[in-house]
Amino acid sequence: MAYSWKRNLFVLWIGTFLVSMAYSVSIPFMSIFLQDDLGVKGHLEAWTGTVFAVTFLASSLIAPFWGSIADKYGRRPMMLRAGICLSASYFLYFLVQNPYELFAVRILEGSLAGYIPSAIALVATNTPEKHVGYALGIMSTASAAASVTGPLLGGVVSHVVGTRDTFFLAGSMVLVAFLIALIWVKEPSFNKSEAKRSSVAKDLKAAATNRNLMIALFIVFVTSTSIMILEPLLTIYVLKLGSSESSASLYAGIIFSAVGIATLIAAPRWGRIGSGIGYEKVLFIGLLGGGIGNLLQILFHNLIGFGALRFVYGLFFAGVFPALNAFIAQHTDPSFRSRAFSLNQSANQLGLLLGPLLGGFLAAQISIPVVFAINGGLLLLLALLLKIPRFSLLPASANVKQTTHS
Repeated sequence: MAYSWKRNLFVLWIGTFLVSMAYSVSIPFMSIFLQDDLGVKGHLEAWTGTVFAVTFLASSLIAPFWGSIADKYGRRPMMLRAGICLSASYFLYFLVQNPYELFAVRILEGSLAGYIPSAIALVATNTPEKHVGYALGIMSTASAAASVTGPLLGGVVSHVVGTRDTFFLAGSMVLVAFLIALIWVKEPSFNKSEAKRSSVAKDLKAAATNRNLMIALFIVFVTSTSIMILEPLLTIYVLKLGSSESSASLYAGIIFSAVGIATLIAAPRWGRIGSGIGYEKVLFIGLLGGGIGNLLQILFHNLIGFGALRFVYGLFFAGVFPALNAFIAQHTDPSFRSRAFSLNQSANQLGLLLGPLLGGFLAAQISIPVVFAINGGLLLLLALLLKIPRFSLLPASANVKQTTHS
Protein backbone atom coordinates (compact mmCIF):
# COMPACT_ATOMS: atom_id res chain seq x y z
CA MET A 1 0.00 0.00 0.00
CA ALA A 2 1.49 3.36 -1.06
CA TYR A 3 2.23 5.85 1.70
CA SER A 4 -0.19 8.76 2.11
CA TRP A 5 0.43 11.46 4.72
CA LYS A 6 -3.27 12.29 4.60
CA ARG A 7 -4.23 8.70 5.50
CA ASN A 8 -1.65 8.75 8.28
CA LEU A 9 -3.13 12.00 9.58
CA PHE A 10 -6.67 10.61 9.43
CA VAL A 11 -5.79 7.37 11.27
CA LEU A 12 -3.68 9.18 13.88
CA TRP A 13 -6.47 11.72 14.41
CA ILE A 14 -8.90 8.88 15.16
CA GLY A 15 -6.36 7.23 17.46
CA THR A 16 -5.67 10.46 19.32
CA PHE A 17 -9.39 11.12 19.61
CA LEU A 18 -9.99 7.65 21.07
CA VAL A 19 -7.10 7.95 23.55
CA SER A 20 -8.29 11.41 24.62
CA MET A 21 -11.85 10.10 24.90
CA ALA A 22 -10.61 7.24 27.08
CA TYR A 23 -9.18 9.80 29.49
CA SER A 24 -12.27 12.02 29.38
CA VAL A 25 -14.79 9.23 30.00
CA SER A 26 -12.99 7.79 33.03
CA ILE A 27 -10.32 9.85 34.79
CA PRO A 28 -12.54 12.86 35.75
CA PHE A 29 -14.59 10.42 37.86
CA MET A 30 -11.57 9.10 39.79
CA SER A 31 -12.67 10.65 43.09
CA ILE A 32 -16.06 8.94 42.83
CA PHE A 33 -14.29 5.66 42.04
CA LEU A 34 -12.05 6.05 45.09
CA GLN A 35 -15.00 6.75 47.34
CA ASP A 36 -17.68 4.39 46.06
CA ASP A 37 -15.68 1.44 44.72
CA LEU A 38 -12.40 1.47 46.68
CA GLY A 39 -13.84 2.51 50.04
CA VAL A 40 -11.87 5.71 50.63
CA LYS A 41 -13.87 7.70 53.16
CA GLY A 42 -11.24 9.85 54.84
CA HIS A 43 -8.78 12.22 53.11
CA LEU A 44 -10.56 11.75 49.77
CA GLU A 45 -9.17 15.02 48.39
CA ALA A 46 -5.61 14.03 49.30
CA TRP A 47 -5.99 10.60 47.72
CA THR A 48 -7.51 12.10 44.56
CA GLY A 49 -4.75 14.67 44.23
CA THR A 50 -2.06 12.08 44.82
CA VAL A 51 -3.29 9.55 42.27
CA PHE A 52 -3.66 12.32 39.69
CA ALA A 53 -0.25 13.86 40.34
CA VAL A 54 1.82 10.67 40.42
CA THR A 55 1.01 9.84 36.78
CA PHE A 56 2.07 13.29 35.57
CA LEU A 57 5.26 13.06 37.62
CA ALA A 58 6.18 9.59 36.34
CA SER A 59 5.43 10.61 32.76
CA SER A 60 7.52 13.78 32.94
CA LEU A 61 10.52 11.86 34.32
CA ILE A 62 10.42 8.93 31.87
CA ALA A 63 9.46 10.77 28.65
CA PRO A 64 13.05 11.70 27.60
CA PHE A 65 14.04 8.02 27.83
CA TRP A 66 11.19 6.94 25.54
CA GLY A 67 12.07 9.77 23.15
CA SER A 68 15.63 8.46 22.91
CA ILE A 69 14.31 4.95 22.19
CA ALA A 70 11.93 6.34 19.54
CA ASP A 71 14.72 8.09 17.63
CA LYS A 72 16.63 4.77 17.61
CA TYR A 73 13.81 2.35 16.73
CA GLY A 74 11.13 4.61 15.23
CA ARG A 75 8.14 6.64 16.43
CA ARG A 76 5.59 4.10 15.22
CA PRO A 77 6.91 1.23 17.42
CA MET A 78 6.94 3.55 20.43
CA MET A 79 3.39 4.67 19.72
CA LEU A 80 2.24 1.05 19.46
CA ARG A 81 4.07 0.18 22.70
CA ALA A 82 2.43 3.13 24.45
CA GLY A 83 -0.99 2.22 23.06
CA ILE A 84 -1.01 -1.39 24.26
CA CYS A 85 0.46 -0.40 27.66
CA LEU A 86 -2.12 2.35 28.14
CA SER A 87 -4.95 -0.02 27.21
CA ALA A 88 -3.63 -2.56 29.75
CA SER A 89 -3.48 0.17 32.40
CA TYR A 90 -7.16 1.02 31.95
CA PHE A 91 -8.11 -2.66 32.18
CA LEU A 92 -6.06 -2.86 35.39
CA TYR A 93 -8.02 0.13 36.76
CA PHE A 94 -11.11 -1.96 36.14
CA LEU A 95 -9.63 -4.75 38.28
CA VAL A 96 -8.04 -2.88 41.24
CA GLN A 97 -9.56 -3.48 44.67
CA ASN A 98 -7.94 -0.84 46.89
CA PRO A 99 -6.38 2.65 46.57
CA TYR A 100 -2.83 1.30 46.90
CA GLU A 101 -3.27 -0.89 43.82
CA LEU A 102 -4.75 2.12 42.00
CA PHE A 103 -1.73 4.22 43.00
CA ALA A 104 0.63 1.54 41.61
CA VAL A 105 -1.25 1.34 38.30
CA ARG A 106 -1.18 5.14 37.99
CA ILE A 107 2.63 5.01 38.28
CA LEU A 108 2.69 2.21 35.68
CA GLU A 109 0.54 4.24 33.29
CA GLY A 110 2.71 7.33 33.62
CA SER A 111 5.86 5.28 33.06
CA LEU A 112 4.68 3.41 29.95
CA ALA A 113 2.18 5.69 28.19
CA GLY A 114 2.89 8.32 25.51
CA TYR A 115 0.60 7.51 22.58
CA ILE A 116 -0.37 11.10 21.78
CA PRO A 117 3.17 12.62 21.87
CA SER A 118 4.34 9.78 19.60
CA ALA A 119 1.43 10.42 17.23
CA ILE A 120 2.27 14.14 17.09
CA ALA A 121 5.95 13.35 16.42
CA LEU A 122 4.89 10.98 13.62
CA VAL A 123 2.74 13.65 12.00
CA ALA A 124 5.44 16.32 12.40
CA THR A 125 8.10 14.07 10.84
CA ASN A 126 6.13 12.41 8.02
CA THR A 127 4.04 15.30 6.70
CA PRO A 128 5.34 17.51 3.84
CA GLU A 129 6.85 20.69 5.29
CA LYS A 130 4.27 23.03 3.77
CA HIS A 131 1.43 21.05 5.38
CA VAL A 132 2.95 20.51 8.86
CA GLY A 133 1.19 23.46 10.52
CA TYR A 134 -2.19 22.47 9.11
CA ALA A 135 -1.69 18.81 10.08
CA LEU A 136 -0.71 19.64 13.66
CA GLY A 137 -3.67 22.02 13.90
CA ILE A 138 -5.92 19.16 12.81
CA MET A 139 -4.31 16.86 15.40
CA SER A 140 -5.05 19.32 18.20
CA THR A 141 -8.76 19.17 17.34
CA ALA A 142 -8.81 15.46 18.26
CA SER A 143 -8.23 16.16 21.94
CA ALA A 144 -10.58 19.15 21.77
CA ALA A 145 -13.38 17.02 20.30
CA ALA A 146 -12.82 14.40 23.00
CA SER A 147 -12.93 17.05 25.72
CA VAL A 148 -16.37 18.10 24.45
CA THR A 149 -17.94 14.64 24.14
CA GLY A 150 -15.92 12.51 26.59
CA PRO A 151 -17.16 13.81 29.95
CA LEU A 152 -20.77 13.57 28.74
CA LEU A 153 -20.35 9.95 27.65
CA GLY A 154 -18.42 9.13 30.82
CA GLY A 155 -21.13 10.68 32.97
CA VAL A 156 -23.83 8.61 31.27
CA VAL A 157 -21.84 5.36 31.52
CA SER A 158 -20.89 6.05 35.14
CA HIS A 159 -24.51 6.77 36.03
CA VAL A 160 -25.97 3.77 34.18
CA VAL A 161 -23.49 0.95 34.84
CA GLY A 162 -21.06 2.33 37.44
CA THR A 163 -17.76 4.18 37.54
CA ARG A 164 -15.64 1.02 37.40
CA ASP A 165 -17.07 0.16 33.99
CA THR A 166 -15.90 3.47 32.52
CA PHE A 167 -12.33 2.10 32.80
CA PHE A 168 -13.26 -1.00 30.80
CA LEU A 169 -14.76 1.27 28.14
CA ALA A 170 -11.61 3.41 28.18
CA GLY A 171 -9.35 0.37 27.81
CA SER A 172 -11.40 -0.83 24.84
CA MET A 173 -11.12 2.59 23.16
CA VAL A 174 -7.33 2.63 23.49
CA LEU A 175 -7.14 -0.93 22.22
CA VAL A 176 -8.98 0.16 19.06
CA ALA A 177 -6.53 3.09 18.70
CA PHE A 178 -3.65 0.60 18.97
CA LEU A 179 -5.14 -1.76 16.37
CA ILE A 180 -5.87 0.88 13.71
CA ALA A 181 -2.36 2.31 14.14
CA LEU A 182 -0.88 -1.20 13.84
CA ILE A 183 -2.75 -1.85 10.59
CA TRP A 184 -2.71 1.51 8.79
CA VAL A 185 -0.06 3.89 10.14
CA LYS A 186 3.23 4.01 8.21
CA GLU A 187 6.56 5.70 8.96
CA PRO A 188 8.44 5.97 5.65
CA SER A 189 10.88 8.68 6.74
CA PHE A 190 12.56 6.55 9.41
CA ASN A 191 15.83 4.85 8.47
CA LYS A 192 16.75 2.39 11.22
CA SER A 193 20.22 1.71 9.80
CA GLU A 194 21.17 5.38 10.26
CA ALA A 195 19.53 5.85 13.64
CA LYS A 196 21.56 5.99 16.82
CA ARG A 197 20.46 5.98 20.41
CA SER A 198 22.10 8.35 22.85
CA SER A 199 21.84 8.69 26.61
CA VAL A 200 19.22 10.93 28.21
CA ALA A 201 22.00 13.07 29.70
CA LYS A 202 23.45 13.68 26.23
CA ASP A 203 19.99 14.44 24.87
CA LEU A 204 19.38 17.05 27.57
CA LYS A 205 22.78 18.59 26.89
CA ALA A 206 22.06 18.68 23.14
CA ALA A 207 18.62 20.22 23.71
CA ALA A 208 20.17 22.88 25.93
CA THR A 209 22.26 24.09 22.98
CA ASN A 210 19.12 24.68 20.90
CA ARG A 211 17.94 28.12 22.03
CA ASN A 212 14.62 27.99 20.20
CA LEU A 213 13.78 24.55 21.54
CA MET A 214 14.47 25.62 25.13
CA ILE A 215 12.30 28.73 24.76
CA ALA A 216 9.50 26.61 23.26
CA LEU A 217 9.71 24.09 26.12
CA PHE A 218 9.53 26.92 28.65
CA ILE A 219 6.41 28.29 26.94
CA VAL A 220 4.84 24.80 26.93
CA PHE A 221 5.45 24.51 30.66
CA VAL A 222 4.00 27.96 31.43
CA THR A 223 0.93 27.57 29.21
CA SER A 224 0.14 24.08 30.55
CA THR A 225 0.45 25.44 34.08
CA SER A 226 -1.79 28.36 33.10
CA ILE A 227 -4.56 26.07 31.87
CA MET A 228 -4.48 23.84 34.93
CA ILE A 229 -4.38 26.75 37.39
CA LEU A 230 -7.90 27.66 36.29
CA GLU A 231 -9.47 24.34 35.34
CA PRO A 232 -10.12 23.07 38.90
CA LEU A 233 -11.53 26.49 39.86
CA LEU A 234 -14.09 26.89 37.08
CA THR A 235 -16.82 24.81 38.70
CA ILE A 236 -16.38 26.75 41.96
CA TYR A 237 -16.52 30.04 40.04
CA VAL A 238 -19.70 28.93 38.25
CA LEU A 239 -21.31 28.56 41.69
CA LYS A 240 -20.18 32.06 42.63
CA LEU A 241 -21.76 33.42 39.44
CA GLY A 242 -25.17 32.27 40.62
CA SER A 243 -25.59 28.66 39.56
CA SER A 244 -27.34 26.28 41.93
CA GLU A 245 -25.30 23.36 43.28
CA SER A 246 -27.43 20.90 41.32
CA SER A 247 -26.73 22.71 38.04
CA ALA A 248 -23.08 23.67 38.64
CA SER A 249 -21.64 20.57 36.96
CA LEU A 250 -23.87 21.09 33.92
CA TYR A 251 -22.96 24.76 33.47
CA ALA A 252 -19.28 24.08 34.13
CA GLY A 253 -19.39 21.31 31.52
CA ILE A 254 -20.92 23.68 28.98
CA ILE A 255 -18.22 26.28 29.69
CA PHE A 256 -15.49 23.64 29.36
CA SER A 257 -17.07 22.57 26.09
CA ALA A 258 -17.08 26.16 24.80
CA VAL A 259 -13.27 26.21 24.79
CA GLY A 260 -13.18 22.78 23.11
CA ILE A 261 -15.61 23.86 20.39
CA ALA A 262 -13.58 27.03 19.80
CA THR A 263 -10.45 24.89 19.42
CA LEU A 264 -12.21 22.64 16.89
CA ILE A 265 -13.11 25.71 14.83
CA ALA A 266 -9.88 27.69 15.09
CA ALA A 267 -6.93 25.27 15.43
CA PRO A 268 -6.75 24.10 11.77
CA ARG A 269 -7.04 27.72 10.61
CA TRP A 270 -4.22 28.81 12.91
CA GLY A 271 -2.13 25.96 11.47
CA ARG A 272 -2.65 27.27 7.92
CA ILE A 273 -1.98 30.85 8.99
CA GLY A 274 1.22 29.80 10.77
CA SER A 275 2.63 28.17 7.64
CA GLY A 276 2.18 31.52 5.91
CA ILE A 277 3.18 34.18 8.45
CA GLY A 278 5.37 32.06 10.75
CA TYR A 279 4.48 30.02 13.82
CA GLU A 280 6.19 32.46 16.17
CA LYS A 281 3.69 35.15 15.11
CA VAL A 282 0.74 32.81 15.64
CA LEU A 283 2.17 31.93 19.05
CA PHE A 284 2.39 35.62 19.97
CA ILE A 285 -1.21 36.26 18.86
CA GLY A 286 -2.47 33.20 20.75
CA LEU A 287 -0.71 34.15 23.98
CA LEU A 288 -1.82 37.78 23.65
CA GLY A 289 -5.44 36.80 23.04
CA GLY A 290 -5.34 34.23 25.85
CA GLY A 291 -3.91 36.78 28.28
CA ILE A 292 -6.46 39.47 27.41
CA GLY A 293 -9.25 36.88 27.54
CA ASN A 294 -8.27 35.87 31.07
CA LEU A 295 -8.10 39.48 32.22
CA LEU A 296 -11.52 40.28 30.75
CA GLN A 297 -13.10 37.34 32.57
CA ILE A 298 -12.98 39.28 35.83
CA LEU A 299 -15.42 41.82 34.34
CA PHE A 300 -18.22 39.33 33.68
CA HIS A 301 -20.52 38.43 36.55
CA ASN A 302 -23.10 36.26 34.78
CA LEU A 303 -22.89 32.79 33.31
CA ILE A 304 -23.78 33.72 29.71
CA GLY A 305 -21.19 36.48 29.47
CA PHE A 306 -18.54 34.35 31.15
CA GLY A 307 -19.23 31.38 28.84
CA ALA A 308 -19.16 33.59 25.73
CA LEU A 309 -15.84 35.09 26.76
CA ARG A 310 -14.37 31.63 27.39
CA PHE A 311 -15.37 30.74 23.82
CA VAL A 312 -13.60 33.83 22.42
CA TYR A 313 -10.57 33.05 24.60
CA GLY A 314 -10.57 29.55 23.09
CA LEU A 315 -10.53 30.92 19.53
CA PHE A 316 -7.23 32.68 20.23
CA PHE A 317 -5.62 30.17 22.59
CA ALA A 318 -6.33 27.39 20.05
CA GLY A 319 -3.33 28.63 18.08
CA VAL A 320 -0.80 28.21 20.89
CA PHE A 321 -0.12 24.46 21.05
CA PRO A 322 -0.29 23.75 17.27
CA ALA A 323 2.15 26.64 16.78
CA LEU A 324 4.46 25.29 19.49
CA ASN A 325 4.39 21.76 18.05
CA ALA A 326 5.05 23.01 14.52
CA PHE A 327 7.77 25.32 15.81
CA ILE A 328 9.52 22.46 17.63
CA ALA A 329 9.34 20.31 14.48
CA GLN A 330 10.71 23.19 12.42
CA HIS A 331 13.63 23.87 14.74
CA THR A 332 14.89 20.34 15.41
CA ASP A 333 16.65 17.90 13.14
CA PRO A 334 14.47 14.88 12.17
CA SER A 335 16.93 12.53 13.90
CA PHE A 336 16.31 14.37 17.20
CA ARG A 337 12.61 15.04 16.77
CA SER A 338 11.16 12.27 18.94
CA ARG A 339 13.46 13.32 21.77
CA ALA A 340 12.37 16.93 21.29
CA PHE A 341 8.69 15.98 21.50
CA SER A 342 9.39 13.81 24.53
CA LEU A 343 10.97 16.80 26.25
CA ASN A 344 7.87 18.70 25.16
CA GLN A 345 5.77 16.03 26.88
CA SER A 346 7.86 16.37 30.04
CA ALA A 347 7.36 20.14 30.09
CA ASN A 348 3.63 19.68 29.53
CA GLN A 349 3.27 17.04 32.26
CA LEU A 350 5.15 19.19 34.77
CA GLY A 351 2.74 22.04 33.98
CA LEU A 352 -0.23 19.71 34.46
CA LEU A 353 1.26 18.68 37.80
CA LEU A 354 2.06 22.20 39.06
CA GLY A 355 -1.05 24.00 37.77
CA PRO A 356 -3.73 22.48 40.05
CA LEU A 357 -1.45 22.76 43.10
CA LEU A 358 -0.74 26.42 42.35
CA GLY A 359 -4.38 27.17 41.53
CA GLY A 360 -5.61 25.59 44.75
CA PHE A 361 -3.05 27.50 46.80
CA LEU A 362 -3.87 30.84 45.15
CA ALA A 363 -7.64 30.33 45.46
CA ALA A 364 -7.19 29.68 49.19
CA GLN A 365 -5.36 33.00 49.61
CA ILE A 366 -7.13 35.35 47.18
CA SER A 367 -10.40 35.53 45.24
CA ILE A 368 -10.83 33.55 42.02
CA PRO A 369 -11.17 36.72 39.82
CA VAL A 370 -7.73 37.79 41.06
CA VAL A 371 -6.40 34.35 40.02
CA PHE A 372 -7.82 35.03 36.54
CA ALA A 373 -6.02 38.38 36.53
CA ILE A 374 -2.69 36.84 37.59
CA ASN A 375 -3.06 34.13 34.99
CA GLY A 376 -3.88 36.64 32.26
CA GLY A 377 -0.96 38.82 33.26
CA LEU A 378 1.36 35.80 33.09
CA LEU A 379 0.29 35.00 29.51
CA LEU A 380 0.61 38.65 28.47
CA LEU A 381 4.09 38.82 29.99
CA LEU A 382 5.04 35.67 28.09
CA ALA A 383 3.76 37.19 24.82
CA LEU A 384 5.64 40.43 25.41
CA LEU A 385 8.86 38.58 26.28
CA LEU A 386 8.79 37.08 22.79
CA LYS A 387 9.18 40.61 21.42
CA ILE A 388 12.37 41.23 23.41
CA PRO A 389 15.42 40.28 21.30
CA ARG A 390 16.98 38.21 24.07
CA PHE A 391 13.88 35.97 24.32
CA SER A 392 12.55 36.24 20.77
CA LEU A 393 12.26 33.14 18.62
CA LEU A 394 14.72 32.91 15.73
CA PRO A 395 13.89 32.18 12.06
CA ALA A 396 13.37 28.56 11.06
CA SER A 397 16.88 28.22 9.64
CA ALA A 398 18.51 28.70 13.05
CA ASN A 399 19.39 26.00 15.57
CA VAL A 400 18.16 23.08 13.49
CA LYS A 401 21.59 21.53 13.06
CA GLN A 402 22.61 21.96 16.65
CA THR A 403 20.79 18.82 17.76
CA THR A 404 21.87 16.65 14.84
CA HIS A 405 24.90 15.10 16.58
CA SER A 406 23.71 14.09 20.03
